[in-house]
Amino acid sequence: MDRYLASELLPPFLFGVGAFSSILVSIGAVFELIRKVVESGLPLTLAGQVFLLRLPEFIVLAFPMSTLLATLMTYSRLSSQSELVALRGCGVSVYRMVLTAVILSLFVTGLTFIFNEQIAPVAKYQATITLNKALKSERPTFKQANIIYPEYRRVKQEDGSKEKVLSRLFYADQFDGNRMKGLTVIDRSQEGLETLSQIVIADSGKWNPSENVWDFYDGTIYLVSSDSSYRNIIKFEHQKLKLPRTPLDVAQKSRDYGEMNIAQALEQLEIERLRGDDRKIQKLKVRIQEKFSLPFVCVVFGLIGSALGSVPQRSGKGTSFALSIVIIFTYYIVSFFASALGQAGILSPFMAAWTSNFLCLGIGIFLLMRIAKR
Repeated sequence: MDRYLASELLPPFLFGVGAFSSILVSIGAVFELIRKVVESGLPLTLAGQVFLLRLPEFIVLAFPMSTLLATLMTYSRLSSQSELVALRGCGVSVYRMVLTAVILSLFVTGLTFIFNEQIAPVAKYQATITLNKALKSERPTFKQANIIYPEYRRVKQEDGSKEKVLSRLFYADQFDGNRMKGLTVIDRSQEGLETLSQIVIADSGKWNPSENVWDFYDGTIYLVSSDSSYRNIIKFEHQKLKLPRTPLDVAQKSRDYGEMNIAQALEQLEIERLRGDDRKIQKLKVRIQEKFSLPFVCVVFGLIGSALGSVPQRSGKGTSFALSIVIIFTYYIVSFFASALGQAGILSPFMAAWTSNFLCLGIGIFLLMRIAKR
């Protein structure tokens, strides 16, 4: 029975991967590439290369959709032809029949995770580099100009609450991948000091990894007293300053979220925590949780599809496809709103990423239990 069900599930699943991938890549990449070919003179060979590199990110999205389509289409056909009735007559429970679809959905979940973690981010990043090179607007692997890194600390107020205040501001005009130019550092990191402690202006600077300090060149240090008056001015040709390495990390991290895997996203989260930007921290936490929740949509859709398909009915492939579209659309609407609530801080990052999964899982289990009682 398991071999038979698996052989029936595989063809519609492969059809779904091809169909949904084609639709998604057309909407998300093809039209934009055609516009660049026509307007910017992008060579067709490079357009084809970019298309192939962008394909994995859309295949990742197609896997859950295809799982839903395959289970719904297969179990609906078996139900309409009374094959499920025959199996139940032989003593096979609905739970046992659906188990095959759930196990195959778990396999697709692992496949989705591998694609989403190891293949899609690397391919999308390479597609961005290839496209920028072809359009002669090569984007470097680092941020070139206007590097700003604010660092915050919590200051306890008289009423016992804590307020976030600026502790240090690091700014550089340019960065060539090794050395920063046009540096300005406003430092008010001393504990209990509510005014500026020093201002450092330098022509250039670079990180010294052997000593874990910054080497600043050709600059001036303005020391500021508690009454905001200058107490000393120091000019230097070379000065070692013990400042955090984070500004260099900020300059070197130029990938978009979709171009990062979980490990890279966690590294970016640590950088954002040092910067103290609560909004970006919350958004990144939600995105990281979504990296984990997305593959498990395959299990949820597999359960819902097999449960709905097991209902005694007379429906064709067109009905199954239309119903799949409605379920997918509803799921992603709920997921979008949950993600927005998570980024706003109303929901925790975990709940924002997993609410739609839990909701659909509950619906799938409820439907399965109802069918099993018939």
